[in-house]
Amino acid sequence: MQTANAQMPTSFRPGDHIVYPAHGVGRVMGVEKQAVAGLDLDVFVISFEQDKMTLRVPTTKAKSCGMRPLASSAVVDQAMKTLQGRARIKRTMWSRRAQEYEAKINSGDLVSIAEVVRDLHRASDQPEQSYSERQLYESALDRMARELAAVDKISRDDAVAKLTTSLAAKKQTAAAA
Repeated sequence: MQTANAQMPTSFRPGDHIVYPAHGVGRVMGVEKQAVAGLDLDVFVISFEQDKMTLRVPTTKAKSCGMRPLASSAVVDQAMKTLQGRARIKRTMWSRRAQEYEAKINSGDLVSIAEVVRDLHRASDQPEQSYSERQLYESALDRMARELAAVDKISRDDAVAKLTTSLAAKKQTAAAA
């Protein structure tokens, strides 16, 4: 058997929390050798407890597939400021906007996910969301809450409460203006 000789990135260690764009926050369980198509590959074993899923990503492809460490506190602050901003809803067809929102959620970028949460958030005095709007909103809120929870070392429910409070504060500042 041949060995895929590539320098193993040292940025992810067992026990580290990471963000995988399509799945959200996971934990690196370790690095294994796996034989694929006659090659021995080193793969990161990543566990996503919320989905009861294990993902194996070749160490050489970790960066190119978008796997990244948790957001820094500066990025979290920027995302929280984004939530405070004004919703920017384009006047395009919903199907086009839904695709753009889905792409932002799956990008794994915390600020982009915050934009989706901000744009799709509905206050109690606003009209009901459609089913697909609510699904996208909840998906974005969940992704953002999981990363915030991992960064701040709080529970997911506490992170959702923090985000909801921030969104409610936006409404109060808008009413005061």
